Amino acid sequence: MKKAKVLFVFQEITPYLEESHLSNIGRHLPQGIQEKGNEIRTFMPRFGCINERRNQLHEVIRLSGMNLIIDETDHPLIIKVASIQLARMQVYFIDNEDYFQRKHTLTDKSGKFFKDNDERCVFFCRGVLETVKKLGWAPDIIHCHGWMTSLIPLYVKTALKDNPLFSDSKVVYSVYDDDYDTVFGKNFEKKLLVEGIEQKHLKLFNKTTYESLTKAAIKFSDAVIKGSENLNSNVEAYLNITDKPVLPYQSGDDYIDVYSEFYDEIFVDEMSLVE
Repeated sequence: MKKAKVLFVFQEITPYLEESHLSNIGRHLPQGIQEKGNEIRTFMPRFGCINERRNQLHEVIRLSGMNLIIDETDHPLIIKVASIQLARMQVYFIDNEDYFQRKHTLTDKSGKFFKDNDERCVFFCRGVLETVKKLGWAPDIIHCHGWMTSLIPLYVKTALKDNPLFSDSKVVYSVYDDDYDTVFGKNFEKKLLVEGIEQKHLKLFNKTTYESLTKAAIKFSDAVIKGSENLNSNVEAYLNITDKPVLPYQSGDDYIDVYSEFYDEIFVDEMSLVE
């Protein structure tokens, strides 16, 4: 892979959350790409079940302090950071008292989907991008993992398409078997709106299911990776007709090398996405 700046955005990363297929990729992929000589930044939500003392999280004052307005309400953006010593890499955490100070991630103790997951998704995605802007760091590749990262392709390719930090960024979206069966509220389109997003960009958000959110992420990405062997059947069908480069599911231990080669293909590709 050509030496590049790679922004990783994950829904979950071990050891901060329990081990899963997605969280293990979150732990090892950034490290592997960094060890190939690339510069990385890695982000995830600061869910309330993450033990700050044990994992040595601390607030980055110079990056915190901004308010994000969602549905006409201000929500303070707090940035924390921790280090995975063995990997020699840092992880940035997006935090907010209203959205992430609870003892569960996406569902409550009875397994019920949190009603404000739509706003949490908006806050997390916008929070990542605002923090990258504050860092003044221009990523060549932005690789998103998990449905909670699914709005980043939209924001990068519309609201931020003329921002010099993001105008040349290539977005890769990994699709996993992380389906949920809840439909976001009717106001979701309004909540995700920021300057630069037009009505034509919101066609796939008319009914905000897991499928529509994932299809929108695919539409606004430059390339897609199948992160799980078995995907939602309708999403799989959508991938079969997309004109985007799609990397098949990688079951072997060499997936980091394969991903790196895929990044290289995307990085040199000059295709245009947004009409």
